[in-house]
Amino acid sequence: MAATKVTIWNEFIHEVEHDAVKKVYPDGIHQAIAKGIAGLGEFEIKTATLREKNHGLSEEILSNTDVLIWWGHMAHDQVADATVDMVQKHVLNGMGLIVLHSGHFSKIFKRLMGTHASLKWREADEKERLWNLEPAHPIMAGIPDYFELEQEEMYGERFDIPTPDKLLMVSWFQGGEVFRSACTWQRGHGRVFYFRPGHETFPTYYNEHVLRIIANASRWARRRVTIDSSKAPNSRELEPVPNPTKEHL
Repeated sequence: MAATKVTIWNEFIHEVEHDAVKKVYPDGIHQAIAKGIAGLGEFEIKTATLREKNHGLSEEILSNTDVLIWWGHMAHDQVADATVDMVQKHVLNGMGLIVLHSGHFSKIFKRLMGTHASLKWREADEKERLWNLEPAHPIMAGIPDYFELEQEEMYGERFDIPTPDKLLMVSWFQGGEVFRSACTWQRGHGRVFYFRPGHETFPTYYNEHVLRIIANASRWARRRVTIDSSKAPNSRELEPVPNPTKEHL
């Protein structure tokens, strides 16, 4: 199988403007993920950030992307609607999309979910325990029954999303909440995966299990077809029809 073409999109604002985040991710969250998954599969990896021209994305780039990884937080409203339209089109046509952590409030995730994607949250530097519910699923390959992150931001239910096609992990937090933390959906011809961990002030994207899940999800969500189903073409009959009807819209 050919290498999976991965584009990692990140706002890259926290790391520039906040010293506490820059200390954890000096080259940006996108680069940490890129370096972390590079040795976990056959990947061709590109990165893109918000303040690049066209947010670092274009028709050419997305046409040559098997799976787009998306991290955003403080600048969801700065992503141009034209870019959201373009990404949505490519997902419906077959490109995979992985949305991480606070990307749940991104325009593209809310567009594809058709919901507010709201949730409860708390920054308390508390332990998160993630439980593996589907060990036979490809995204969970090599992941133990559970693993722990010693410091994370809490996300709690209710998470306003459509019922996932597959719920792969549930998180428990030290403060008592639980959360559906790894979910999959099919949208058009494309596969979508949401994965909860990844607050910018914690070294979550250096964790071996988090990186393996992202790598596994990149292979699972990769583009398998490219089919433009935005049009409804008139179709000729395959065999003679005794009384063909008039052409209609």
